[in-house]
Amino acid sequence: MSELDLAQAVLAGDRLALARTLSHVENNTTEGRSTLSKLFAHTGHAHLVGVTGASGTGKSSLVNQLARYYRHPGEGLLPLRVAVVAVDPTSPFTGGAILGDRIRMRDLAGDPGVFIRSMATRGSLGGIASTTAAVVQVLDAAKFDMILIETVGAGQSEVEIAHLAHTTLVVEAPGLGDDIQAIKAGILEIADVLVVNKADLPGVENTERALRGSLDLAHPLPQRIRHHGQFETVPGQDDRIEAAEPIWETPIIRTVAIEGTGIPELVKAISDHRTHLDATGGWVLRERWRLKTELDMLLTNRLVEGFYTSLPAGVYDNTLQDMLERRISPYQAVEKLIEMVI
Repeated sequence: MSELDLAQAVLAGDRLALARTLSHVENNTTEGRSTLSKLFAHTGHAHLVGVTGASGTGKSSLVNQLARYYRHPGEGLLPLRVAVVAVDPTSPFTGGAILGDRIRMRDLAGDPGVFIRSMATRGSLGGIASTTAAVVQVLDAAKFDMILIETVGAGQSEVEIAHLAHTTLVVEAPGLGDDIQAIKAGILEIADVLVVNKADLPGVENTERALRGSLDLAHPLPQRIRHHGQFETVPGQDDRIEAAEPIWETPIIRTVAIEGTGIPELVKAISDHRTHLDATGGWVLRERWRLKTELDMLLTNRLVEGFYTSLPAGVYDNTLQDMLERRISPYQAVEKLIEMVI
């Protein structure tokens, strides 16, 4: 099948063509890049929802229940087409994804309105594989309404999901040994919705209380401070967006994912956040930020690859050996290599 035919088949809803395209994109093949370029004009419609949090909080079960709810939302509501991108740790033996958590999503496998894709991080920090953005674009072009992106729970670097999703869910659970673990992991501040899953366990009140108190200490952009009972905006130093988004009050939703408890309330919070972004211009700001992040990443990768190929044979390894033997510092090594290319 030609690249043009492959793109047309994806747009027509061919699941086999979609799976083939995703494989090409993940492997960064020429056909994958070409097909993605043809599909890009058809993107920009899906709502990207990131689901992140520490291991053991029940993210996979929560994603499973969200997908089921969007497919069967109740009387008078139209079902949505849902794609799930599950970014798994890389197997140290095969280099592929470790698919244990996907077993919990088997009941979605027969639904033609659901597409599940597991991806290996392949060494990428932050819980997001480097090709995840491209995979999401293909699913967006394939006309999925909601794309749920579940990350591996990689700790502090998990904030990388905020560069990709329109709405970020940070999942916590009672009994993990620290009521403010999210702050220590550096991910509380990127939450658009905080989810306290496994809310049937002892200590849920303490966890929710700690999270509510900690929200005032987090520093999203724009930074939020409470002054005489009112939230005010403080200019941030991050250049991720040129203009600050209007303030969104982060809700805390209790759920028991394995029972489906709290899922309607969580869906409403996600919908409210989408409405907020649409009404305030935040959607456009996040799209710009998201695409800028991807552009910068691709540009960096391409420049680094080009730099390596421009170096004379053996120079890089020799420079690395000089560093290993402490003859030159890393800064001196960089200057030496750049001088050879320029």
